[in-house]
Amino acid sequence: MGSTKVGIKGSKFYINGKLTYSDIEGSNPGAHGLLMNARFIQGVFDDKGNRGRYARFGYEVFDPDANTDRLIEALPEWYRYGLRAFTVGFQGGGPCFTINNHTINNNPYSEDGTSLDGEYVRRMEKLIIAADNIGMVVIVSFFYGAQTRWLKDDNSVRNAVKTASNFLRDRGFTNVIIEIANEHNINEFKIHPILYNPEGIVSLIDVARRESGGMPVGCSGGGGYSNRDISMASDVVLIHGNGCSRQHYYNLIMRVREWEPDKPIVCNEDSQAVGQLEVAFRTKTSWGYYNNITKQEPPANWGISAGEDTYFAYRMAEGIGIKMTNIHEGDRYCLQGFESNFTFEGKRWIRLASLYPEEINFVDFFRNGDLIYTAYDEPYTVNYISNWLQGPCLIKEEDREWKALIHLRNGRIIEKTFRK
Repeated sequence: MGSTKVGIKGSKFYINGKLTYSDIEGSNPGAHGLLMNARFIQGVFDDKGNRGRYARFGYEVFDPDANTDRLIEALPEWYRYGLRAFTVGFQGGGPCFTINNHTINNNPYSEDGTSLDGEYVRRMEKLIIAADNIGMVVIVSFFYGAQTRWLKDDNSVRNAVKTASNFLRDRGFTNVIIEIANEHNINEFKIHPILYNPEGIVSLIDVARRESGGMPVGCSGGGGYSNRDISMASDVVLIHGNGCSRQHYYNLIMRVREWEPDKPIVCNEDSQAVGQLEVAFRTKTSWGYYNNITKQEPPANWGISAGEDTYFAYRMAEGIGIKMTNIHEGDRYCLQGFESNFTFEGKRWIRLASLYPEEINFVDFFRNGDLIYTAYDEPYTVNYISNWLQGPCLIKEEDREWKALIHLRNGRIIEKTFRK
C-alpha cells in the first residue's frame, strides 16, 4: 500500500482522504479538489540503439536512468509550487522540434503485448514510488501514436493494456491514474482501430479498470477534442487544450461538463500559454502545463527553468493560494531561446515569456535592429504555428542582437534584449 492514495468524489480529487490543497493554510477554497499537473511524458524515455542522438543540450551521453533520476530530483520543487500530478508515458512523446518520432524506438511492449521491457518497468516503478513518497499522483499513459507501430494488431493492444495494468496493480500503487492513449484520434492510431475508434477506447477503459484492480482511467484526444461515449466511460475526463484559444478552451470544458457534470475534468496537456490557467481556476478544472521545448526534447530539463516554467509555477501557486515571494515587474518578462545549450543544427526557438501574458497586446521581434516578426497570440513566439508549436530561427554568425518590444494593452512598451 502506498503512502499517497488518490481518491475521487464527484468532480473533486482527494489525497489520503483530504481535498487536494485543503491542507495548505490560507489556500483558495475554489482550488480545493483540483489536480494541477504537468506533462513530463519523457520520464522513462529511451531510444534503443540510437542513444547517441541525444548526447546534446549540455550532456555528453544520454543515459535513460539518469534522465529518470533528474526528474525525480526535480519533483519536490514542483510540489512546493502546487504541482500534484504529472503525466509520464510508457511510449513517451514526440520531440516536436528536432527528431522525427517515426525514427525512434521508445516502446516497452512486446509485439504481442504480453510483456513489458524490464528496464522501462524499473524506471517507471522508481518514478511512481518517488512521486508517492512526496504526495504526488502519476498519470501513466499507455500508448503514443507513432510508437504503436511496434504492436502487431488490435489483440496485441488489448494484451498490452492488460499487461501494463497488471504491473500497476501488482506493485500496489495507489497514486496512479491511467490514460489509455495520448490523443487517440490522431492519424497514427489508425493502424489500430481499437485505439482510434471511440468504441474501442471504451472497451480498453473497461479492461484497464478491471485489470488494474479499479484504478481511475481515462483517455485524451487531440486539442479541443471530446467524445461523449469516452467521457461517460471514464473515471477522469481527460482533455487537451493545445491549439485552443481561451474561449475555445472554455467551450470545451462546458461541452464536457454538460455530459458529465459530476466527474473531474483534467486537462493533462495544453501549452506554455499560462493565461489558460485563468479559465481553469474559474471553471474549477485541473490544468496541465506542456512545454515541449524544455520538457519533451530528450534529455529534458526537468527543473523549473527561468521564464516559462517559472511563470507557470508562480501562476499555479497564485491560483491555489500558496504564498510565494513576489516577482518584481522587471522580472515578469523573459526573452527565451538563447540558453547556451539549447540549439539544434544551428536553430533556436525564440519566444517572449510573460508572467501575465493577458496584459500584452503584441510583441515585435527584432534581429540586428530589423523587425522580423510580430506575435499577437500567447505564447508570444517567433514563427508562431500554434500555442504549443513554433518554427525555428536559423542563427547566423553575424547575429549580434535580438530584441523584443512588448506592447502592453495599457500603452506601455517594455524592451527585452539579448546581445551576443
